[in-house]
Amino acid sequence: MMQKLWLKKLKLKYNSDVFDIVQFGSSVIKGKKPNDLDIAVIFNKIPIKEQLNQAQEIKRQIEQVSDIPVHITSFDLYSLFDSSNFAKESILFLGKSLIFGDNFSKRFGFYPKIQIYYSLQNLKKKDKIRFNYMLNGRGGEYGLLREYKGELLKPGLIEIDFEYENIFIDSIKGFDIKFSVRKVLL
Repeated sequence: MMQKLWLKKLKLKYNSDVFDIVQFGSSVIKGKKPNDLDIAVIFNKIPIKEQLNQAQEIKRQIEQVSDIPVHITSFDLYSLFDSSNFAKESILFLGKSLIFGDNFSKRFGFYPKIQIYYSLQNLKKKDKIRFNYMLNGRGGEYGLLREYKGELLKPGLIEIDFEYENIFIDSIKGFDIKFSVRKVLL
């Protein structure tokens, strides 16, 4: 179950050294059941000891509104983009700002998307029709594209928001087709 804290307009107390507070990981992916709530506190350049103290205070505040354990990490803008930071991709692609209520990457002018390339070449005609119904709907029912605000860019290529990747992938796996997934920042 998604924990949509970024939509709740939390009244968190933090000082001006905080660049952003970001929810990321499995808790922002539709269809996932997270074990914990991953939060990244991103600071302007301040000493690590201050980062840790302020991050723990923010954690206490978030724990009051969360029904699952909170896992908090702190970064300054430099360490966030460091090549050794394995969380940076998840923060950039999945991250939701608890301060601004939107995708964290939009703070840098980027829009995270998933592009799924697929080929229906080896499918029977009836399965191609079923695939089309799955994407576009049938008989007044919404398809995945409309329900999750996806877009058919061209035949064989759809673009979706990152948090709906699992829904589309699980649906596509129901067909015997080749597909590939690419993460992009637009």
